Amino acid sequence: MQDTFFRKYFVIHAPFLRVGGMALFPFVLVRAKKPSKSLLNHEYIHLRQQLELLIIPFYILYILAYGINFLKYKNHYRAYMNIYFEKEAYQNDDNHNYLKNRKLWNFLKYI
Repeated sequence: MQDTFFRKYFVIHAPFLRVGGMALFPFVLVRAKKPSKSLLNHEYIHLRQQLELLIIPFYILYILAYGINFLKYKNHYRAYMNIYFEKEAYQNDDNHNYLKNRKLWNFLKYI
């Protein structure tokens, strides 16, 4: 599956979002009519993570990681930013070739 597939067909403008974007396989919801390339790339990285984990396990691990982080940091923002899926996406969202070269299960490097 090529990343251009997502870019062309599955980005949905959702002005009601309280965040800039959200990847809910197979869709990327974005608040802005014209989201930045970095925001889209960030969300495409999440789509790849979701595919690797067969979608439902991704959401379970994501929520579990957030919960553990929240107990540890007692702060929503710090808990969110320390989710290993988010660490990978934020550290690579400006690299628009990242998904072309990304290795399988690369998010494990961020645990």
